[in-house]
Amino acid sequence: MSIIENGNGGEKLQMPQARSIEKAVRRIVRAHDLQSRALAKRCGLTAAQLVVMKGVTELGEVTSGALSVYADISAATVVTILDNLEERGLIQRYRSGSDRRIVHTRLTDEGRALMTQAPEPLGEMFLDRFARLSPEERQTLADAIARLGELMSAAGEAVPAGDVAKR
Repeated sequence: MSIIENGNGGEKLQMPQARSIEKAVRRIVRAHDLQSRALAKRCGLTAAQLVVMKGVTELGEVTSGALSVYADISAATVVTILDNLEERGLIQRYRSGSDRRIVHTRLTDEGRALMTQAPEPLGEMFLDRFARLSPEERQTLADAIARLGELMSAAGEAVPAGDVAKR
């Protein structure tokens, strides 16, 4: 059982729900690691690389800043991922004709070919199971996971409970 201070003079409260969440997060992290390894074997991309490639596919010729927002990955990490993808010949970066400070990214022919066959980052089994839930259950789960992400991240410190769904 997790114990936390309740904010009223140092008294501690037991929170059995926190223990359940800890276990669930560990299961999610483990499942994500296994899925990422399966992705790497199947298409040669990590989950983060695949998400960035999906961003380029969906957004078109795009900046690393826009990809950072799309993938919810830091700009520095996106640049590192793009460096690796460019080295492999899957993307091409070029400077804007109107503003040389802006760098755009686009898929190469090899990158487009890979994306036509690329699996879903979360895995087909998850998507099949998720699709079987009612629309209300899917939305409730998506909202709860988004809220958990906010609570666990440093960015979630100042987010009131009702504001997560508005993002």
